[in-house]
Amino acid sequence: MTSDGPRHVAAIMDGNGRWAQARGKPRLFGHHAGARRVREVVRACPDLGVKYLTIFAFSTENWKRTQSEVAGLMSLFRRYIQREARDLLAEGVRVRFIGDRVKLDDKLTRLMDELELLTSHNDRVHLTVALNYGGRDELGRATKRLAREVAAGRLDPETVDETTLARFLDTCFLPDPDLVIRTSGEARISNFLLWQSAYAEYEFIDTLWPDFTAEVFADILASYQTRDRRFGAVTA
Repeated sequence: MTSDGPRHVAAIMDGNGRWAQARGKPRLFGHHAGARRVREVVRACPDLGVKYLTIFAFSTENWKRTQSEVAGLMSLFRRYIQREARDLLAEGVRVRFIGDRVKLDDKLTRLMDELELLTSHNDRVHLTVALNYGGRDELGRATKRLAREVAAGRLDPETVDETTLARFLDTCFLPDPDLVIRTSGEARISNFLLWQSAYAEYEFIDTLWPDFTAEVFADILASYQTRDRRFGAVTA
């Protein structure tokens, strides 16, 4: 473990469907393979010095996919939580979810609540799952909450600054990500952690998510350590 590696890594897990289609399988086959890869990456985090891992599981735009794929993904999320809960607890992983839960079904949200409570005392790795999440949606919801506080007289609008708004974000319990990884060869951020990633380093790779091994992860983290993060300053 190195002291200058990324403490918080966020991942846009892309390419599950293409991975499956390349093998003549339905897209959900790829999503199941991707879920297994999440397990491997989470387990690799402690040895790689990663304390926080945030993964983009389902976006606010993903509802536009076919009804069968969306239903299959929701079933996968429920099964993953039920299957992995005890192992996550035993391995010291604290799990939390970000995103708007209103559109999610009651059984899934109940399982999410139970997993958050079950792992609430863990501190080895903090796994945050973005589920029905979108950066713009998050900022809109945060602004509404902030406005309510102002309207109720609990918050002076003259004191509002960027740190104030950050307290109302879904990620208020997390440090900003140091590194954002996107797999599958796409070079866009897809409405993910827009506010939080203002000074994150980005890594866009061709590897499809089901092929994203712990070794690939380690190589990216090693490359990250060669970067000069200036946060807007100029170094000699």
